Amino acid sequence: MEIGKIIAYNLKRLREERNWSLSQLAEMAGVSKVMLSQLEKGASNPTINTVWKITGALHEPYTSLLALPQDHTIHIRKQDIQPLVEGKYHIFNYYPKDADRDFELYQIELEPGGHESIGHPVDSSEYIMMIEGRMELKAREKVYLLSPDDGFCFNASVPHVYPSRKNQNAKAVLMICYT
Repeated sequence: MEIGKIIAYNLKRLREERNWSLSQLAEMAGVSKVMLSQLEKGASNPTINTVWKITGALHEPYTSLLALPQDHTIHIRKQDIQPLVEGKYHIFNYYPKDADRDFELYQIELEPGGHESIGHPVDSSEYIMMIEGRMELKAREKVYLLSPDDGFCFNASVPHVYPSRKNQNAKAVLMICYT
């Protein structure tokens, strides 16, 4: 991608993220509205000083206008995930926690019987959405019955148990958020 188109994309994205008009950015950056309009259309290439003025007004690093747009599109197929299997508990990690993601997203499958968790790190929350079957969730001495399309959230740092119902498999989406 040529630099003019990269700058055009990034400039428009950064300006619109702030809900600023071209006039507002022009005034703050000390760059003409006409110049900004041309830059956003990819019809002109800015000088180094113009990039400094614009990024300064946006409170962004110089490279924020020059960086290639990141494609955060990720397609994951269950068949490509190596599940973690512990007895009757199968967990498929679709999205692990990383520097850009403060959560983990799983699909869990339970055969009759269940799974016990010792709990997760302090300041973590667990979100469950049932897809198939029924499952009991035991946390803090309370028992909750979850059915398809039910959602449930709790403090994940406490020990908890997922026993699926007798003679019934269960499937759910599970998200653990870290704060």
